[in-house]
Amino acid sequence: MGIRIALAGNPNCGKTTMFNDLTGANQYVGNWPGVTVEKKEGKYTRDKDVIITDLPGVYSLSPYSPEEIVTRDYLLDGRPDVVINLVDATNLERNLYLTTQVLDLGLPVVIALNMMDLVKKNGDKIDVAQLSRKLGCPIVETSALKGTGMQDLLDTAIKAAKAGKPAASELRYDEKVEAALAEIAKVIEGGVPADTLRWYATKLFEGEERTIAGLKLSASDIATVDAIRERVETEEDDDAESIITSERYDSIVGLVSSAVKVSRKGMNTTQKVDRIVTNRWLGLPIFVVIMALVYYLAISVGTGVVTDWANDGISGDGWLYTGGAAYEEAVGEWEGDQANIEAYLAAAEEGGIDVEGVTAALEAEEPTAEDESAITAFESEAQAAGVVGMVEDEETGEVTEVNGVAFANALEAEEPDPTEFGLFIPGLTPVVSDAMTAVGAAPWLQSLVIDGIIAGVGAVIGFIPQMIILFLLLSVLEACGYMARVAFIMDRIFRKFGLSGKSFIPMLIASGCGVPAVMATKTIENEKDRRMTIMTTTMIPCGAKMPIIALVFGALAGGNTEATWWIAPMFYFLGVIAIIISGIMLKKTKMFAGEASPFVMELPQYHIPAIKTVLLATWERIRSYIVKAGTIIFLSTIVIWFLMNFGMYDGQFGLLDTEMDGYIQYSLMAGLGNGLAWIFAPLGFGNWESTVTSVTGLVAKENVVATVGILTSLGDVGEADPSMWSAFALMLGGSAPAIVAFCAFNLLCAPCFAAIGTIRRQMESAKWTWFAIGYMTVFGWVVGLMLYQFGGLITGELSFNLWTVVAGVCLVAILFQLFRPMPNYDKKNAKKLAAEGSAA
Repeated sequence: MGIRIALAGNPNCGKTTMFNDLTGANQYVGNWPGVTVEKKEGKYTRDKDVIITDLPGVYSLSPYSPEEIVTRDYLLDGRPDVVINLVDATNLERNLYLTTQVLDLGLPVVIALNMMDLVKKNGDKIDVAQLSRKLGCPIVETSALKGTGMQDLLDTAIKAAKAGKPAASELRYDEKVEAALAEIAKVIEGGVPADTLRWYATKLFEGEERTIAGLKLSASDIATVDAIRERVETEEDDDAESIITSERYDSIVGLVSSAVKVSRKGMNTTQKVDRIVTNRWLGLPIFVVIMALVYYLAISVGTGVVTDWANDGISGDGWLYTGGAAYEEAVGEWEGDQANIEAYLAAAEEGGIDVEGVTAALEAEEPTAEDESAITAFESEAQAAGVVGMVEDEETGEVTEVNGVAFANALEAEEPDPTEFGLFIPGLTPVVSDAMTAVGAAPWLQSLVIDGIIAGVGAVIGFIPQMIILFLLLSVLEACGYMARVAFIMDRIFRKFGLSGKSFIPMLIASGCGVPAVMATKTIENEKDRRMTIMTTTMIPCGAKMPIIALVFGALAGGNTEATWWIAPMFYFLGVIAIIISGIMLKKTKMFAGEASPFVMELPQYHIPAIKTVLLATWERIRSYIVKAGTIIFLSTIVIWFLMNFGMYDGQFGLLDTEMDGYIQYSLMAGLGNGLAWIFAPLGFGNWESTVTSVTGLVAKENVVATVGILTSLGDVGEADPSMWSAFALMLGGSAPAIVAFCAFNLLCAPCFAAIGTIRRQMESAKWTWFAIGYMTVFGWVVGLMLYQFGGLITGELSFNLWTVVAGVCLVAILFQLFRPMPNYDKKNAKKLAAEGSAA
């Protein structure tokens, strides 16, 4: 058996940074048995026999929250070989409260006095030797952020584990309390391990029901303990739990005052920054600006060269690393030649020359000898007739003359080969296509792999560069301590609407993934607030929704990313606003009415993030995205391809002939889309393609982009322009209001299946789960309806219609619920009870 080390500490004390530094990538992440609290285990990088368990961050070992129960049970029942108690040296009084409880557990303990670099920077001094003597355990100075003291800490912990000597704290309480604990210890002596005798005596004195039930004491022993407790409570004129809490803090204050010397030089850096960042008036605007910048960088930078580079290589033709400018110029000339062909054909037709036969010949992929003859004959006939056409460029308005010479030159022009302009690496699509053709793979199999799997999964993976930028920036904000301030800022705002700042913590997590965000709601004690947070937190755009925003951004921007930079952050704040509006409306219903739960949170010192911590946090999020792309999205693309290539034609079900014009209209997917299209028609995307795109997004939000990628590869949309942005825009008829409504619905409606499953576990009720899914979907539909109907009226795309009236009614209903006074349900219940009493 290896050495088991438990890592315990307060939230925001640097525990995660230390864990990552000690274990690197050798980590296992899961859930504690029977509890949806994250469990992290890892092997020490320098000794694989040392297993480190990162316990949830807690302020005490009282059994009030799932995190506290998990930490307490593991230390008390799991009995690790040694506990490393991480203590924030800049806030000793707050952190040592947990330490005093850990020391009572009868385990070997090593204290990691973290952030000592900040203590020294502030000019403060800590007598580590005195602290170690009073607390009865070794203390090692560390800086998890800078990685200093890690080797010494682990060496000390391993030595303590091998010695097996429990911590021997010299901290003691008031004589009356100590006497009471000694009496209780005699009652339970022999019934509990000697090392934990003080722990159980303290808990029995506090009257903790969990401990009393676990020890299964006799009635006489319980009566004896009750008598001791009541005697001290009477003498101290306070309840036992408060007495112990006060005694702990009194002993801590006495210790800190003698061991710590604080240098007062005015405000430190953190306090100076917080005067601005957490300012009542500036805090929210600063947060808006920062998040707008984050999404602007992630989407604008990622949507340009980076994502195009990824898409070209994965699901495109390949990468041209050198000679790109010359190649683009050649492509432009070739496209101009093709325009000349079209223009000359139009001019010839106006001149009375029959062009139908030659048009078919020109469009033939493999022209026959007859096609070549037809083209030659047409050219001669047209030039003999002296046909001349004046063509106006639709974009520039420039008029040019198109004649037979231009037509002849255009016919001879061939599409430029990128390999002739520089270093070109073929993409995955042509490589796989050539390989499958070489081995004689069946056409349907080639279509499945190329048009289904590569096009779908490739479209999703192509957005990874954007995800990296987003998660990297968010990880920096979290690691430097800013995100903790955001929760504090939002608490002020949320509390006005009946919500707690605790509700914003899951929303911060939701920017990565909705699953852990829903799980994070367990820290909200108020059941009504917890359920309401579960119902709304996934409205925040998660990593899986980022590609949808990028898709919409590209479609609306049309290449002009500088002028439309605001589109990306707009959809992030749409989620925030939707949550606030939902919170206000739901709080005014009987199901959710009540006071918001209190919010207490440790604000860590600002510091420069450790590169390793930021990279590991980014990698964890990206890895989950990649895993989903390789599993759920992979399987989804196969299903989507099947639904698009199989269907009923001529009374028979089977694989459709892809060479047949309009074959996809007979597919199962088209049938599904046409059957549901009426639901989304009022939102501006009532065709079957956009409908099934939204439906597949319920399995996983990445499927929205994957479906568009498959549809594009099948050539059903976007034939004039192969880019995904243009294909998506054409799918929605090029309507900006429809594109915005599409994005709003897919961001605000029910989350993916994985998140829905988590909601079911957290709600512990099928009825509440369906209510949550129904609310989110209906709310998203209503928002999409209003955006399209009102946006269409403003742009002139729509005239006033029945659905405009429905959108207006929805808006009035929302405004009424937002601004009506908070109903007094307690008063109504009181009147009802009084009436029933009178009737009786």
